[in-house]
Order: sequence, then structure tokens, then C-alpha cells
Amino acid sequence: MNNSQIIQQFKLMGSLLELHQANSFQVRAYQKVADNLGELQINIIDASPEELTTIGLGKKFLDKIEEIKGTGTFHELADLLAKTPKGVIDMLNIKGIGAKKIYALWKELGLESLDALLTACENDEVTKLKGFAKKTQENIAQQILFMKAQQGKALYADVEQVAYELEKTLQAQGLQVQLVGEIVRRLEIVEKIQYIIGHENPQVVFKTLNSLSYLQQNKNSGLFTWRGKINNTSVEIECKIVNPKKFYNEIFIHSSSIYHLRHQLKNQESLLTFAKNIEANSEEEIYKKAFLPYYIPEIREGDFEFKYTQDNPPPSFIETNDLKGTLHNHSTYSDGKNTLSDMADYCQELGYQYLGISDHSKTAFYANGLSEERLVQQHQEIDELNSSYNNFKIFKGIESDILGDGSLDYADDVLANFDFIVASIHSGLSMTEKKATERLITAIENPYTTILGHPTGRLLLRREGYPINHAKIIDACAENNVCIEINANPWRLDIDWRWVNYALEKNVLISINPDAHINEGLLDMYYGTLVGRKGGLTKEMTLNSFSLEEISEYFNKQKSKR
Repeated sequence: MNNSQIIQQFKLMGSLLELHQANSFQVRAYQKVADNLGELQINIIDASPEELTTIGLGKKFLDKIEEIKGTGTFHELADLLAKTPKGVIDMLNIKGIGAKKIYALWKELGLESLDALLTACENDEVTKLKGFAKKTQENIAQQILFMKAQQGKALYADVEQVAYELEKTLQAQGLQVQLVGEIVRRLEIVEKIQYIIGHENPQVVFKTLNSLSYLQQNKNSGLFTWRGKINNTSVEIECKIVNPKKFYNEIFIHSSSIYHLRHQLKNQESLLTFAKNIEANSEEEIYKKAFLPYYIPEIREGDFEFKYTQDNPPPSFIETNDLKGTLHNHSTYSDGKNTLSDMADYCQELGYQYLGISDHSKTAFYANGLSEERLVQQHQEIDELNSSYNNFKIFKGIESDILGDGSLDYADDVLANFDFIVASIHSGLSMTEKKATERLITAIENPYTTILGHPTGRLLLRREGYPINHAKIIDACAENNVCIEINANPWRLDIDWRWVNYALEKNVLISINPDAHINEGLLDMYYGTLVGRKGGLTKEMTLNSFSLEEISEYFNKQKSKR
């Protein structure tokens, strides 16, 4: 069990206590414990009682953590969960309404499921309650519809490891098996983990799968397809059993999108039909026989890949070891968990040549945004640290809020002090496409903007992004020599991979940014790299593949044009 799972239990306990109208001191106590645990720099499971005491935990909460270590939860939480309908607990995930309003929905309208709440919204019953405006009702309905659409889905980052571990387990059982589908295509959201298994006797495979205690077979399995789930997960697992002679044909077919497979060859035959009817011992052989270059599974989307031919094969796409530094990171100066020095040390451990620090700007009061006075302090510390480094540098950046009118968050004389500026929207997210596009373009046209941060503001499975005209945004970046980030946080992965290749066609540089708020967040650059590869990103078009010398020169040129 990781830190976030443990912290979530204390947050949930606080919310449930408030929902059941416990006294406010109890509620705040659990909220404070969750906040304090979030400050811990080591695994909670491994922490000693003495270490936990230093962050303000008393015996009562130390005992609960010991109980979690042994049972996975603590009895007070289990008791409250048992007393609360699951649908009411689900309502806690609706943004904009707190536990007190959920209590009213539950007790006054008798609503105990999301479906019942959605029906009440559609029948205009929610507005009859005190404190529920028409807009609140509409927001609740929209969020429920969004939540229902996400059921059975998971972030790529949450299922990648378990998918590959199961593949290794099955291979160790002597099966000819390979992972295919959404995982190998590196889709940001996964609905199904798929495997191709080459075997002449499906019953032998079924027996092997059912012998694994953590797998649960579904009733909708077929004669040649085992379907099920891993315990306590929502994503379906599908194992398709095929004739070993067709093993690689099926791998190819199930590792490609339907749009890739519809591609017509010179004889007007589809790639799908061709792949079904030939003998092949590898995916590479299928492409070779089709007189096509090899396309990695990431780009098999029927999008831009077919512009590459045997005479003009795909280039080498970006790899994590191509990245020389990391930009867009947050320290304890704003809402990060690690100091500048800690982050710089960790970057050097990872082999990076530079750290771009870009804490939140002053308008982001909710994230401890930096005032002009605190910026001076931070820059002084950066100068002192840089004087002690050899072949490493901290660059002075800021994640400037893009204000409602598209302006950046400091006066020009303050903005001039930064090496680079990531411009992002964090507030006023309810915009039309026209408004959002105009707001972003105004920021892009600001001569101090270096990188456009998470362009749509989306949080995968949690919140839809505001609508934007991607083409206009990218065109504006091209005209103003502004980079676009792939925000590598697995919840964001924004800019969407579907627009990366268009940006490359417009000669817009991409920066793979972790948006790290803790040292370990720097590792998220891996997921950003996967998104970049899926969009056809090369090392040459990636800003933070530049060496320390190259990116220093790039920032200096940008500053000279202001």
C-alpha cells in the first residue's frame, strides 16, 4: 500500500464523519492528519512511530496506521463505510458539493445512488433543496454523466506494471503469450488489458489462468477467449487463444487500431485482410511483405504514420534517455514537497544536466504562489546553489497563471528576471472554445512566454478539459516561437498525443514536463515520453533533449527578443 492510498483513507474518514454530522473537531483532526502525512518524504508503511510523531501524529493515529499495516484499513473507517450506502460515498467525488449538501440529498430526498441523483436532477427536484441553485444541479448532472462514462477505465500508469507482470507470469507457466492492445499502443486511458496466447488446447490455457488466485474469470468468456479481472480492479482482462501458426498475425492485428488496419495497399487490399492471410514469424515480416516500413505499435492509429514509406522510413522517436533536463517543477517555495536543493540533487542522481524550477505565480494563492518579495529570495538561493555546481544548473522559471484576459501574472520588469516562463490556466475553467482559445493565444503572443503549459487543463477520468481550437493554438505557438509542453503527469498528458504531430509539422518544439511536486514526480517524464513517441516526436524536436549548453543558448536567444 502506497502513501497516497493511506492518505486517502484518512481523507475519506474526515469526509464520512462530516457526512454523518460528527463534531467539527473530529473532522478537522482527520483532515490535518491527511495533510501532515502528505508532507512525509518516506513511505508511511516503513516509517517508525518516532518519525510519524515528528509530523504531529499522536498515539490514536499511530495505532490506526499500525492497523492499516496489518489489515489494509482501520475499524472506524470500516464501520462508517458499512453504515453508508455506496452510492452516497460515490457522491463525495462530485466536485462543488461538500458532505453537508450530500447529507441533504441523502436524507431529505432519499437519494442513495448516482443514478437516483441523476434522475432527480433531470426532474428538477434538486433545486427544491435549500442551497442548490439551478447551475449547481446542472453541474451535478454533468459530472455524474462524466463519471459514468469513465467506469471500467483506468489510467495507463495505473495498469502498465500489472499488465506486464501478468505477461511474465504466464510466460513462466510455459505459455506462448504476448501483451497487445491499448497497453502496447500506449493509450492514455485503458479499458481492457489484452493478451494473445498461442496454444492448440484452450482448456489447458483456461486451467492455467484459473489457477492464479488473483484472477477472476467472467461469465462472458468464450471457447477461445478467457475474460476476467484482477482482484480489486475495474479493468477487464482478455486472453485470446489462437493457433500457434497465427500467433504473430494476431499480435499484429490486436496491436493496431482499426484505422491503421483499414489502410489500403497498392493492390487495394486492406492491411487487415493481408495480415490475416499470410504466414509470418514476426510483425516486422508482415510489414516487409506488405512493402511497408515497420511501424511501432504506438503510432498505429491511421493518422500520420503512412507518410513514412520504405524509401522514407520512420525516424527514431524520443526515448527517456534522450532527455537531458527537466522543466516545470515545483519546490517548497510554492506547493512542492521538496526543497530546491533536494530536487537539484535528485535530478543529478537521475543523470540530468539541469533543473527548471517553475513554482506557482502570485495569483495562485491556493498553491502558495510567490510574491515578488519571495521571488527575490528564491532567485538568491538559486544563485547560491548554482555557484556550488559543476556541469549542472538550476534555471529560474515560473508557472505563470494566465489571467482572465490572457495576461501573465507579473509586471514586465518582474517577468524579465526569469530564464523561462511556463504559461498555464488554473482558474476560470468554464469557458467556451472561443474564449479559451483567445485567452491562450493572448498569452502565447506575450513575448515573455516560453512554454505553453497543459493547454486544455484536463484531468483524465476526473475532469474534462476546457474546449480549445488546437490548430489555432498550435499555429499561434509557431508564429510566436513558443514551445508546447506535454505535461507528463499521468492525470494530464496534455497536450493530447493526437495533436503532437500537427505541432511538429508546424515546427513547434515540444517540452516533456513532469509538473513534479515531489522528487519522485520527475519520473513521470517516462509517461510524457510515451505520449511524445505516440505523436511522432523526435529528439531533435524536444526542448529538454537539448544539452545544458544548448538550452542555455536557447533561453538567452528567447530573452534577447523581448
